[in-house]
Amino acid sequence: MKKGISNYQIGETFDHFLLIKTASKGVASNGKPFLSLLLKDTTGEIDAKLWESTPEDEGLFTPGELVKVVGEVGQFRNRAQLKIQSIRPVQPTDGVQAADFVEKAPVNKEDLMEKVTEVIFEMKNPNIQRVTRHFVKHYQEDLLTYPAAVRNHHEYVSGLAHHIVSMLNIAQQLKDLYPDINADLLYAGIILHDLGKIKELSNASSPSYTLEGKLIGHIPIMVEEIRSTAKELQIDGEEITILQHMILSHHGKAEWGSPKPPLVREAELLHQIDRIDAQMNMVNRALKKVSPGEFTERIYALDQRAFYKPSFEES
Repeated sequence: MKKGISNYQIGETFDHFLLIKTASKGVASNGKPFLSLLLKDTTGEIDAKLWESTPEDEGLFTPGELVKVVGEVGQFRNRAQLKIQSIRPVQPTDGVQAADFVEKAPVNKEDLMEKVTEVIFEMKNPNIQRVTRHFVKHYQEDLLTYPAAVRNHHEYVSGLAHHIVSMLNIAQQLKDLYPDINADLLYAGIILHDLGKIKELSNASSPSYTLEGKLIGHIPIMVEEIRSTAKELQIDGEEITILQHMILSHHGKAEWGSPKPPLVREAELLHQIDRIDAQMNMVNRALKKVSPGEFTERIYALDQRAFYKPSFEES
């Protein structure tokens, strides 16, 4: 594949293939319809507009479809945007396939699963261990393929498992620093906190929000699943209530989507570890796209900040 979309600069012309991640209809101020597309390859994604779209365009350019695009990379509200000059569906003679345009976690599935299994095996509390093992076994295939989000952080194939394992690694370091931490509770909260996204999101490669995701959300979905699973396994104890609290509070604040703030030490740690890993994932991936001495593009989820990549080498 030629250089990816994230490596193009403002003013350059893009002439290659991309995968449609999302597509939505809109109406311009002049009353004419247009399509808003989010296009991606393995290096990243870019917003695009197809002006004066037709009903035929709406049927052709849908999420999950590969397209050949020619357009100029511009900027809108401090974000790169592709101004489409021509677009068409991929044809068999083009010799490309969707798998070539889907970003994947930098760690293979086997290593991710090995880490999760290792942590569960080391759990000492039988109730926490049984519940956690049940969910990992039940959702193993989706856990190892789903992204952790539609946009912003770990939004790639196997991103959910990559996020979980990165958080487990942070948690193990904190356990060494703060030995009073209940490791079983913290590790279980990390493994389970985002599993509801398997029902919140539609698929692994070009995810959108499901009806259940839009109307309920991954936090309430998972809290209910923990309750019903504990009942099925005939487990009744404080551990279940606290596990549910860990899920309910892992976003930290109501304005960030948490029905409850963290009120247990391990719940507070889960929230902080979640933020650290999500934010570092966004910053590190943005920094990989720029050279030393340059700023990244503004990162929407981090207060529109652009991060500088120092030009001096680490000694």
